[in-house]
Amino acid sequence: MTAVDLSVVIPAFNEERRLAPTLEAVRAYLDAAPQPPAWELIVVDDGSTDRTAEIAAAAAAADPRIQLIRGESNRGKGHALRQGVLASYGRRVLVTDADLAAPIEELEALEKALAEGNAAAVGSRARPGATIGVHQHRLRELLGRGGNLLIRTVAVPGIRDTQCGFKLFDGDRARAAFASARLRGWGIDVEILHHFRTRGWPVAEVPVRWSHQEGSKVRPTDYVRVLAELTALRARALRPADLVVAALFLIASTALYARRWISPDTRYLPHALQDQNQWEWFFEVTAHNVRHLDNPLFTTFQNAPDGVNLMANTVMLGLSVPLAPVTWVFGPAVSLNVAMTLGLAATATAWYWLIRRRLVRHRGAAAAGAALAAFAPPMVSHAHAHPNFIVLFMIPLIVDRALRLCTGRHVVRDGVVLGLFTTYQIFLGEEPLLLAALGMVLFTVAYAVVRRDVARAAWRPLARGLAIGIGVCLPLVAFPLWWQFFGPQSYKSVLHGDDAGNSPLALLSFAERSLAGDADTAASLSMNPTEQNAFYGWPLVVLALAITVWLWRRPAVKALAFTAVAAAFLSLGPKFRIPLTDVVLPGPWALLSDRPLFESVIEGRVAMVCAPALGMLVALAIEGLVERTRRAPAWVPAWAPATGRTRAAVLRYAGLGAVAAALLPLVPLPLKAVDRIEVPAFIADGTWKRYVDTAAGETLVPVPLPDPGYAEALHWQTTAGLGFRLPGGYFNGPWGLDRVGIYGAPPRNTSNLLRDIRGTGRAVRATDAWRRAVREDLRYWNAGVVVLAPQAADAALRSTLDDLLGQRGKWVDGVWIWDVQGGSTSGPAATTLREQHAR
Repeated sequence: MTAVDLSVVIPAFNEERRLAPTLEAVRAYLDAAPQPPAWELIVVDDGSTDRTAEIAAAAAAADPRIQLIRGESNRGKGHALRQGVLASYGRRVLVTDADLAAPIEELEALEKALAEGNAAAVGSRARPGATIGVHQHRLRELLGRGGNLLIRTVAVPGIRDTQCGFKLFDGDRARAAFASARLRGWGIDVEILHHFRTRGWPVAEVPVRWSHQEGSKVRPTDYVRVLAELTALRARALRPADLVVAALFLIASTALYARRWISPDTRYLPHALQDQNQWEWFFEVTAHNVRHLDNPLFTTFQNAPDGVNLMANTVMLGLSVPLAPVTWVFGPAVSLNVAMTLGLAATATAWYWLIRRRLVRHRGAAAAGAALAAFAPPMVSHAHAHPNFIVLFMIPLIVDRALRLCTGRHVVRDGVVLGLFTTYQIFLGEEPLLLAALGMVLFTVAYAVVRRDVARAAWRPLARGLAIGIGVCLPLVAFPLWWQFFGPQSYKSVLHGDDAGNSPLALLSFAERSLAGDADTAASLSMNPTEQNAFYGWPLVVLALAITVWLWRRPAVKALAFTAVAAAFLSLGPKFRIPLTDVVLPGPWALLSDRPLFESVIEGRVAMVCAPALGMLVALAIEGLVERTRRAPAWVPAWAPATGRTRAAVLRYAGLGAVAAALLPLVPLPLKAVDRIEVPAFIADGTWKRYVDTAAGETLVPVPLPDPGYAEALHWQTTAGLGFRLPGGYFNGPWGLDRVGIYGAPPRNTSNLLRDIRGTGRAVRATDAWRRAVREDLRYWNAGVVVLAPQAADAALRSTLDDLLGQRGKWVDGVWIWDVQGGSTSGPAATTLREQHAR
């Protein structure tokens, strides 16, 4: 039995009608070969309840080359195949189904593929050249194709038909693979092919003749079981070290938000300015739209009656929609915390996966590089309340898919996947996608210059794949993008002024939330705490320069260094001042600042592209240092004295110490959190319902109206479950005939007046002109009640409103209110809107 050329393994369960003809066909074919191989045929009875075992036993008695392995109970095809293959002795092992849907004569094609150097040859019904004699039921075929698509995506990319029951393996490798297999069901085929793929053993997919045989044991529910088995397969494929890295990233992200996780509903990040109120409102309004099947791209809950173009704002439908159930149950504050905490950890894990897959093998080096990419100072700055700039887990996946296109192996498949990934990223954040694309272009240009041979081979499949990706993406996003740029309340661009670029000093200094940071220095070099977009610190800059010089021969290092330097210069803006001088120079951003899309970018954010580039340089350096400390340095001969070899090792460890010293000052501190302003009982207890006729479209007018400087009314609105509408708000919308983008609603007389009073603390004497202006604004807003909560300058605001509205404010459940719909005081300003409408 040790000199067997071919082992044929047939799993069987209740196959009494088909088994005997199958055994005879296999035996006759093998014996009739021009040079008959030494063969064995192993039938594995998987607990049949009919005469299957009896038929196999009779065949074994008639021919000693046939064996029967009996199972006491039905444990699944995977278990049966494992028992049969492990009992085999053949140099090659053929596994085939008992129905011979692929006839045994197709063995010749599989043997040819093995002779060409492949470790396995799998019969395929999906490859060009395959012949289908009798088709399955249409529904079964559709399920099979859908299942194979998921299988290719999850486990074995490149193999179109994993489930055809006709496969030939190299014997020793087959026994090794089946010995490590754990699945018992139909997913065994995928598990074995996945094992071959991870070991680097080549697998050929060979077109075969195939005909459906009645009596198939595959049921529709088995497709669900295969998917469940694939999930288990992928979970087991994860290395414990990789899980530890992902867990550490989650711990780091949770620690960053620890002070808010104490009580998400009652804690506020003060450095978020008013962004936290805005983002919680975005999550709440999306959940509301999902629950009521309303248009997710538009709402009138803010800026009533004009509304807000949600697609033109960063509502992150890719997260806010899936998290709608969390918002319904726990509220938008928890949803936002979940999105930012898990999103940041997922981003770090995705960068780890990409760096580990494409750049370094050492897991510690990849983890350090990913940590810098995801927890760099600009990322921590945006972590206050810009989830669209920290939930970037799709960016590494997009980068990887673009790199796959360069190989030209599966251009159509990778182009389609790239298009789908890009589509999803558009619904997570368009500006980060634009910056990522800019970074990829910078890297590609630099790499093409240093590796022209690679560029010549890659540009055609890359261009074709990008065209396919665009073809997939555009139809999916065409309507949302049309709505964003041409729909109601759309705008052309958002202008940020001339000081949105980084100072050169900002690239060398430390951010406020870094371990070595200084709040005053960071504040003097940035727009606000959420826009500290550089602040990598001079030690890391020096380290990056040293790494570049040390590893300069590597093309990837040259391209990464160019990407980081170019992004840093672009982030300086259209012009910048040389520190400590009055010399102002034009910046390279001037070439892009007036271009479509780029005109709305805060140029200082381009420095965020440096984070993954620097992270990859650090990963390369750590791997080089760690790997060389494990063996004799390349420049130290084997005959060198031990002292020389020790000195070289010391230098290596000194290098690791230098990396640690450069990264330590950037370790992020937990974000600050304070107790939140309490929502007045008038709102929280629902007293407002007595004063606002929502059926008539009335609005609640907070004083002052919500705007980017003070948006606490948005918190009122989410607390009330979006029960009422608000004029004003904090969002991006159009202003003027040119529809230029601004933050907040277009200013009106009343909103300007109330904002000025709150800022100065001085009351304004009411005039007839002011009273008419206020009446007009209240009519425009369809106001039901004006509400003033205790705050700075509330006395001046209250006295002014008393005068303007012709009635004294009433203290109701913690606020002053003016019932502009039902007020009974005399005076022209107190005439109710209903009476005016009636006129």
